[in-house]
Amino acid sequence: PDGAVLDAGERARRCALGSETAQRLADAGVAMVALCWVDNAGITRVKAIPLGRLERASGWGVGMSPVFDVFVVDDSITTSKHIGGPGGDLRLVPDLDRVIPLAAQPGWAWAPASRYTQEGARHAACSRAFARQQVARAAARGLTARVSFEVEWAVGSDADGTFVPACAGPAYGMTRVIELSDYAREVVETIEQQGIVVEQFHPEYAAGPLEISVAPTDPVGAAEGSVLVRQETRAGAQRHDRHVSFGPSWAPGVRVGEGPRGGVGRGAGTAGRAAAGVATGRGAAAGSTDPAHVERVLRSVRGVGVWTAAEVMLAGSRARAQASSVRRPDRPVGRPQSRRGTGACQRAREPEGSAADHGVQPGVHTDRN
Repeated sequence: PDGAVLDAGERARRCALGSETAQRLADAGVAMVALCWVDNAGITRVKAIPLGRLERASGWGVGMSPVFDVFVVDDSITTSKHIGGPGGDLRLVPDLDRVIPLAAQPGWAWAPASRYTQEGARHAACSRAFARQQVARAAARGLTARVSFEVEWAVGSDADGTFVPACAGPAYGMTRVIELSDYAREVVETIEQQGIVVEQFHPEYAAGPLEISVAPTDPVGAAEGSVLVRQETRAGAQRHDRHVSFGPSWAPGVRVGEGPRGGVGRGAGTAGRAAAGVATGRGAAAGSTDPAHVERVLRSVRGVGVWTAAEVMLAGSRARAQASSVRRPDRPVGRPQSRRGTGACQRAREPEGSAADHGVQPGVHTDRN
């Protein structure tokens, strides 16, 4: 059909590559493949297939309803006059260049998926396809982006519905490393087995939070790496009978990654808007064509400089320590703004478009991503 990216020839090529990939995964002991994508609420959604179905899925995809474009963090469904709804069907097509066995989930492989229409055209709200398009547009203008994520999470146990931190040592204290030494080592090892370079690991502020920083890479690869880091972190915690939360708060008055005064750094601004929409397409950059949602996302990214929240390209996560550098011919890339200190920080507060906008009670952790 007109506008199709997956025509008959491309489907045949992908199916052949899928057959080769399936054999390689079988040799690695893989039996199941998770086809994942990140929705507008920042939740990693999935359709899983037996390895024997990978060949066909590589060319023809796996069905997924477009209604997930209007899902929110608690699995309730909102509406939009622009997009989403239960009618019709989309196809999740795995990127075979990115498929990898999961070190923390033996027998499983992970593949990021792009969304297509049944006719083979790219889905208008596929944030992954949009991010790749924006990288290409930036390159055409002489811009090269290198992106890195700091992933923060709290680890603990569930005692009668109450989150109990797994460590009691001081922030950045060696005591916490001793308390969680086996878990921390296993998490770092499994992440590096996925081909992601871990630059550092440390215990953060508040009770229970930990943090991992990874080496910079291309924007799409960095976003996908962030998904893998979270996935392996959660899987590792389960082996130790622990729970993890990636939400900004797991209890009233306790916010992950905050210092004693509640200060956090916010990088963003000119380069952020360039990364979120090199020329046009602000709606797709925010993962939605709903103008109100777009404005909330863009207003949550503030400041001046060359550092910005990178995951605005994949829409959803509001982690505040993620940054990307965008090099321009007339401005060298500097260091990220300090997370503490006069002029570099501001009083922490919920950004526009926060969980409260989605009907989630403030102060309650949302660790569903």
